[in-house]
Amino acid sequence: MKDINTILRLDVSPRKTDSISRRLTQKAIDSMSAKGPVKIINRDLSEGLNFVNEGWIGANFTPAEARDEAQHQALIESDTLVSELEQADTLLIGTPIYNFSIPASLKSWIDMVARVGKTFAYTETGPQGLLKNKRAIVLVASGGTQLGSEIDFATPYLRHALGFIGISDVTFIAADALAQQAEAKIQLAFEAIESL
Repeated sequence: MKDINTILRLDVSPRKTDSISRRLTQKAIDSMSAKGPVKIINRDLSEGLNFVNEGWIGANFTPAEARDEAQHQALIESDTLVSELEQADTLLIGTPIYNFSIPASLKSWIDMVARVGKTFAYTETGPQGLLKNKRAIVLVASGGTQLGSEIDFATPYLRHALGFIGISDVTFIAADALAQQAEAKIQLAFEAIESL
């Protein structure tokens, strides 16, 4: 086992202040740092990522040795995001739920890191995730959507998408349905984080 836990911290909320999901991720960082040495890779998805487009698709499906300069340029951001994920022992995602699902910036990150030959492979028995022995902790803030309810399309999708690239050890902690008793629910989430 490694001595240092490398944590890739993804903050998704566009709110830099008063963001509950950012409070949760910071609490998790503080808690994990207190338990042993950590290295943090910070990625603020609210600052924007490119979306998959035709040039990206063409570059992605061209063998690396055959790519021209424009294709290499098209994949630089994606390559960086994949590298950050490969380095991490723990993926820490702090996200709000928007309109019953994840924000577009988090979906864009997933699109950028789900790369055949890098994070998953096609096999005779179907797709196989390549990112093994990693853990994901997903900290969710929601005003009206309760996790696990029939209107929660965020957490089943995230569990499946992470599993698709090989990350099957996924823990969800929620400060959800915050329209009522917000501070009490945040405190319960903090306690769950401490118990990780």
